[in-house]
Amino acid sequence: MNIRASGVLLHITSLPSRFGVGDMGPQARHFADLLADAGQLYWQILPLGPTSPALGNSPYAGFTAFAGNPLLISLEDLVTDGLLSISDIGADPPARPDRVDYEAELARKSRLLGKAYANAASSLETHDAFQAFCREHAEWLDDWTLFVSLKEHYNGLPWHVWAVPHRDRHDDAIATWREEAAERIQGEAFAQFLFFQQWNRLRDYCRARCLRFIGDLPIYVSQDSADVWTHPHLFKLGANKRPTVVAGVPPDYFSATGQRWGNPVYDWPANKAEGYGWWTRRVAHNLTLYDAVRIDHFRGFAAYWEISAHEETAIHGTWVDGPGAELFELLSRRISSLPIIAEDLGVITADVRELKNSFNLPGMKILQFAFGDEKPKHIPYLHDTNCIVYTGTHDNNTARGWFESEASLDERESFATYLGHWPESEDIHRIFMRMAMQSVANTVIIPMQDILGLDSACRMNKPSTLSKNWEWRLTRDAAVPETLKELAEMTRFFDRAPLLVGHDTGELPKG
Repeated sequence: MNIRASGVLLHITSLPSRFGVGDMGPQARHFADLLADAGQLYWQILPLGPTSPALGNSPYAGFTAFAGNPLLISLEDLVTDGLLSISDIGADPPARPDRVDYEAELARKSRLLGKAYANAASSLETHDAFQAFCREHAEWLDDWTLFVSLKEHYNGLPWHVWAVPHRDRHDDAIATWREEAAERIQGEAFAQFLFFQQWNRLRDYCRARCLRFIGDLPIYVSQDSADVWTHPHLFKLGANKRPTVVAGVPPDYFSATGQRWGNPVYDWPANKAEGYGWWTRRVAHNLTLYDAVRIDHFRGFAAYWEISAHEETAIHGTWVDGPGAELFELLSRRISSLPIIAEDLGVITADVRELKNSFNLPGMKILQFAFGDEKPKHIPYLHDTNCIVYTGTHDNNTARGWFESEASLDERESFATYLGHWPESEDIHRIFMRMAMQSVANTVIIPMQDILGLDSACRMNKPSTLSKNWEWRLTRDAAVPETLKELAEMTRFFDRAPLLVGHDTGELPKG
């Protein structure tokens, strides 16, 4: 990310579509065209793993660090591929095209993916692409399909309360279950095949338009996940397989009581004893999906906030050393390129900065943080080239919402002083966009809500809350070239539209 360029943050679920959730189909390709025509180089998204209403539909609280979210599979593309018919998918428009309806779409996709599998099942034993996919991804796919089938068998209960032979993965019990649930296991493998087939098509489509994906890798995984079930010794769990300590952050900008995420924390010595194999596989897997990866909560590799599992908030925790440079040195040796963005927000100490700088990883600058206590880090005139500037992230309010309802009077006055005048609310997003584009930073990413100038009602997530998050969607009438016209103009004026080689190659210029 060493050329001057810009991009847009919009998760796949937030795309328009014929249904109640965005997907990897026609509207994703249309959005890619809009970005390319507006001179954007990057499309940043959130994690692609399976989500659940039981976990607040958060893409940061999935059941696996490897599998894809079946909700994102395009039904229209399954019709094109001959796996479903037009009559199968129906044509009823979503009740709220500006909001995701997770529960309704989960039921719809489960039913129709089951039908697609039934239509294909008789040919899968001789389906070369499917068989190759299963072999290539066996290291995580076999455990994931087992996990899904057993979770359904136990009516959705978390794995640590399953019968002990299944909870503890006794060889004979697992072998018996593979035989008993063979059809369901293969059905889930087929759903994953469809997901990765569609994702690879979308990525190829974007690459042909010189558009690059920035993905997101949460540092932690959920307790109720295939990863912890399969590798419990890599986490700090008790005899009952439940966490003894959990992850979070101390009191911060987002919460006076901190954030108690509840994820199990890593037993780093145990990970080290295995040569950090699980982490190597995880990072390598993500780098096959994206062109660059943002690691969420990067500071946890230097030191992380550990909270007793009995604590109800994150106030009473302690800092514990992470693996530090050792892990990244190993990753650098095993993976030829590490295009990683370090999410270095919150309590950042000298050891975190040293770890980031040692591997020349770009950090993040958030303009909403530039006019309060964190001004020195985020104010534009102190930016450096090796960073990513955001007006806000998925966890922030929209730029307009920040100014109207969240910024203190001192922050608004500081903002006005920086501008030289008191701004109008309807201009805040435009001012933030221009401020980001003017930065010396190589890379600028603008959330779609800020391009549209939307208010607080359209924010993606409010940390430390459990409902009404991850639901915002871009509507079809906003997914038009006119919407990105001002962004395109700023991109050209501030020299962020790199000279790209023709769309037929998807290559970028050297240097």
